[in-house]
Amino acid sequence: MAISLTRRTAIAGAAVAALATTAVTVAMPAEAGSHHAPKPTIVLVHGAFADSSSWNGVIERLRRDGYPVRAVANPLRGVANDATYVKNTLATISGPVVLVGHSYGGAVITNAAAGEPDVKSLVYIAAFAPATGESLAGLGERPVDHPIDPLPLLTVPTPETQGADLYVDPAQFRAAFAADVDRNEAADMAVAQRPIAAAAFGEPSAAEAWKSIPSWTLITKQDKAINPELQRFMATRAKAHTTEVNASHAVMVSHPDAVTRVIEQAAR
Repeated sequence: MAISLTRRTAIAGAAVAALATTAVTVAMPAEAGSHHAPKPTIVLVHGAFADSSSWNGVIERLRRDGYPVRAVANPLRGVANDATYVKNTLATISGPVVLVGHSYGGAVITNAAAGEPDVKSLVYIAAFAPATGESLAGLGERPVDHPIDPLPLLTVPTPETQGADLYVDPAQFRAAFAADVDRNEAADMAVAQRPIAAAAFGEPSAAEAWKSIPSWTLITKQDKAINPELQRFMATRAKAHTTEVNASHAVMVSHPDAVTRVIEQAAR
């Protein structure tokens, strides 16, 4: 029997509507699947005898790869003081954080990350990772098979605090701290270095965040500031994901690609 024009029009409209509904139903999962969680903020904490500009090469690479970055101006006044400063900085950041410390900055992040649920991982770059009660001076005295010479430090009294600040002798800075950095850049680092309070090296750590937070370590095999054997001991104790590179202590300046790779591993 022939179908009227009006009825045929209604049937066609219903079919189009059904197809449209089907298309939306199929498209929705694809749209949901394309959603990506925001990347964690990378918080960089420099160590003694350096400043935040030492991270510049790493910052450039992290930003190119889409990571938000903060480089903290570490006060270098003492582990507890500096950890509080970093912890206060973390309070201004929303979402997950990867906390990165170089050298003395490793002790700072070990304490700053304690009790911070948004810190998803710790990254130690040629860094100290003390246990509770350990000082950096005490770790430096730990017996190793291949000792290194002490850093050539200069002392400047600070009468207002009844203490002293420490610098690396600028004449020996490159050899002791940045042997694989361009000579002119190392010379600039030597004259612009920031001092650390001498008392910071004797201050015991009050926490060991690496016990509860996953950690990554980059060990510098040509380090003259923190013995590579000591770095390996701390990394093993922390059960850290470990990478080694043939670099000096200033590895973030001389090998920013290697440092960035380790940080991005910890960020995934």
